[in-house]
Amino acid sequence: MLRHLRSDIQAVFENDPAARSRFEVVFTYSGLHAIWAHRIANVFYKRRLFTLARIISQASRFMTGIEIHPGATIGNRFFIDHGMGVVIGETCEIGDDVVIYQGVTLGGTGKEKGKRHPTIGNNVVIGSGAKVLGSFKVGDNSSIGANSVVVREVPANSTVVGIPGKIVKSNGERVGAGKLDHAQLPDPVIEMFRSMYKEMHELQAELEKLKKNSKGDGGEAES
Repeated sequence: MLRHLRSDIQAVFENDPAARSRFEVVFTYSGLHAIWAHRIANVFYKRRLFTLARIISQASRFMTGIEIHPGATIGNRFFIDHGMGVVIGETCEIGDDVVIYQGVTLGGTGKEKGKRHPTIGNNVVIGSGAKVLGSFKVGDNSSIGANSVVVREVPANSTVVGIPGKIVKSNGERVGAGKLDHAQLPDPVIEMFRSMYKEMHELQAELEKLKKNSKGDGGEAES
């Protein structure tokens, strides 16, 4: 447990340039408080003391604005930045070195039993307001853009944006916590329109060429 606590504090310093001291981090970071409350609740949940575990998680939700079901599995160095409105479901599994921002939901899509929440790999970044819904995996080193809605599996080393989420980078340059610029996300719809415009421009050039050729043939026939 102590090892987890230390790594959680270290994750704050690695991901938040505003963190100044351990004292400030320990006493003022609501995301850290929510993670620690979850680690305690999860111990009782594993011992089948479900009601006590839920009481702890609900108290944490009231104090922090972050709801983590005590049944969720969370790895090392998990960081929630400005976590108000974050919801993490019961069967969710989160790997190591994951960063999520405010308003993120890791939820299900219905009332099915069993595994119904996503599995988040290692070194994943999930932007503000993103929704990851369903019992699929988000691969290692992937990034989910702000306000995206992801409803299907994401391969490792991918960037996903849009509603519904579309993969805009995969198996290319590694996407990590330091490389996702939420203010300059690629837009797959705009990229599609750019591609259509390019094709229309090429077709227009071909038509102009055909017109010139037909005029040239007509002039030779008259002479």
